Amino acid sequence: MSEPLPPNVRAQVVAFAADTLADLAEQDVPAPLIAVRRFIPSRRARLGATPLAAAIANDTVFRGRVAERVRLALPDLVASLSSAEGPPQAAPPEEIAAVAYVLRLPGWERMVEAAAQELAEAAAAARAAQAAGTAARLSDQLEALKRSSRVESDQLRDRLAVARTEVEDARRRLRSSADRIRRAELDAQDAVQAAERMRDDAVATAREAETETRRLRQRVTELEAALAAARRGSREARSVEDVRLRVLLDTLMAAANGFRKELSLPTAVRRPADVAGREDDDAILFDPFCGVGARGLAEDDPGVVDEVLAVPGVHLIVDGYNVTKRGYGSLTLQAQRARLLSGLGALVGRAPESEITVVFDATAVIARPVGVTAPRGVRVVFSRSGQLADEEIIRLVRAEPAGRPVAVVTSDREVAETSRMSGARPVPSAALLTRLGRS
Repeated sequence: MSEPLPPNVRAQVVAFAADTLADLAEQDVPAPLIAVRRFIPSRRARLGATPLAAAIANDTVFRGRVAERVRLALPDLVASLSSAEGPPQAAPPEEIAAVAYVLRLPGWERMVEAAAQELAEAAAAARAAQAAGTAARLSDQLEALKRSSRVESDQLRDRLAVARTEVEDARRRLRSSADRIRRAELDAQDAVQAAERMRDDAVATAREAETETRRLRQRVTELEAALAAARRGSREARSVEDVRLRVLLDTLMAAANGFRKELSLPTAVRRPADVAGREDDDAILFDPFCGVGARGLAEDDPGVVDEVLAVPGVHLIVDGYNVTKRGYGSLTLQAQRARLLSGLGALVGRAPESEITVVFDATAVIARPVGVTAPRGVRVVFSRSGQLADEEIIRLVRAEPAGRPVAVVTSDREVAETSRMSGARPVPSAALLTRLGRS
């Protein structure tokens, strides 16, 4: 048969070949179909359609194996096709043609042509039915469009009538507005004339005010001269009182220095020996903690804390968890905070002029705990969300004005060095723990 198989018949033949290829032994698989056999069963008939169809047409052995499988799979259909009765009425034409083509039954070319003709007639009938349905649908749509166009025409007529009515109303309002405009123009002319009269009155009033201003300026000049004379007299009378106040101030300063020396309080005033032997010019800068540790105290000596708090106006910043975890880390965080704040409350009572701020990490708590109650004179600060207490401490140190004495209690080397470079005096956590324990 020189003509190609109809698509549906060809697809059925390829399906028979794909099912047969799956059950063949490796040595029985034709060489052109070795690659097709590796495909998964669901894709074998689709991807290997061309080589499978060629093997059915050209390979007699493979076609015989396919024919054997068809006889086993469709024995009733094969028997009816081989007999004189002919194919059953309910059998699909593409399946009949495919079986006849594979088995090479007598008259298989005629069966294939009959199947192709029947399939073509079915397709034509389907297309005709589809065309008829499409025509009916288009007819219905046309009728619906006619009805909607009639409705829209009626609506447009109604809208046109309403628009005409509105135009007439607008014309009447326009005529009325023209009358009001004319009246407004007359009123505006009257207002302009009144404004001109008011301007003339204002000019006359301004002239009178200018005359009064000159008179007042002359009076102010006279009063300033009298005030200057009165000030000269008061300065002369006040000179004796200034001398008395200066003597009293010197006396109070001398008394304060005497008390400082008697109580061995630190001083921010440098002596020549404090800066002798230093090569850098920064050695002569003001240092509010120059007297702390002057008696040879170790950095972690609790006396350093007392000397730091004795510096006037000092701001003591405490790295909260750095201190508590070294002193009583076995307690819960809430108990650590409560114990540290309690000790600082007793400490601030002995240095009422000092400012104490405790900084805790906010990573351990979402918000300020309910149980944290800062004693009087102690400020509690939690670091910002996503940041550590170290960053909050450095921010507090840098926020202080230059020259303000600031001390940071921490054993974190990086925080201590950064605080020192920012102008603060680092104090080890051990010194504060020992000082609180002594209290």
